[in-house]
Amino acid sequence: MDPKTAVKSYQFAERAKSELIVGSQLTLALMDFKGSEKPGGKRMLVMVLESIRSELEFAYGSTGQMDFKRAIDHISQAIGMVESMDLGAASNTISQAVSAVTTSAQEAWQVLKEHELI
Repeated sequence: MDPKTAVKSYQFAERAKSELIVGSQLTLALMDFKGSEKPGGKRMLVMVLESIRSELEFAYGSTGQMDFKRAIDHISQAIGMVESMDLGAASNTISQAVSAVTTSAQEAWQVLKEHELI
């Protein structure tokens, strides 16, 4: 990975990690919604997760880093799980996406360190 890609990858990964953690927290929060609150909460959560997926797709398109592609695949699976109201599994799958983008950030950090940019 060249330094320019490393900078972009690191920035995208850190942003995505924060967004994914929020998505996971919202997924767990939906478990506590009552009756008529759940359908609206589910719709909003799916929209949030789709927005995060769009950010990941942009990161993948800009960097070509496969960790972003893996995160996209995980978030797509999680969206399906939310739509089926399998919220525990969705949260676990989002955690796998967090792990993928964390790996990307670590690799980018290493490149930046090797080039004495940090």
